[in-house]
Amino acid sequence: MTGLKMTMMTIEEMRSARERGESKTDVALLRQNKLADVEPEDDEDSPDATELMREVIARRRAGRPAGSGNKEQVAIRFDKDVLNAFRATGRGWQTRMNDALKAWLKEHAPG
Repeated sequence: MTGLKMTMMTIEEMRSARERGESKTDVALLRQNKLADVEPEDDEDSPDATELMREVIARRRAGRPAGSGNKEQVAIRFDKDVLNAFRATGRGWQTRMNDALKAWLKEHAPG
């Protein structure tokens, strides 16, 4: 949105601005287009970003991405202080916890 100025207004502020003649929105044109079933991408003043947005939304899939298949979900209990310490490190704490357990296994695995 380079070159555009975005502002945030409440509904009341927008109505007030429209009544004062300060609104830059062509409400009549919007109503006319809605009645004529003109989609935004068919409007010469609108880029075809709407079509691109629809394509992106159609490609999106709900839920988490597929995993690698190398992990198994289990229910396990840890001391609160251990969990709090790992969680305090921020995003990725479960991966760091997994890495710490792997490092422990390398040093302590029988064999």
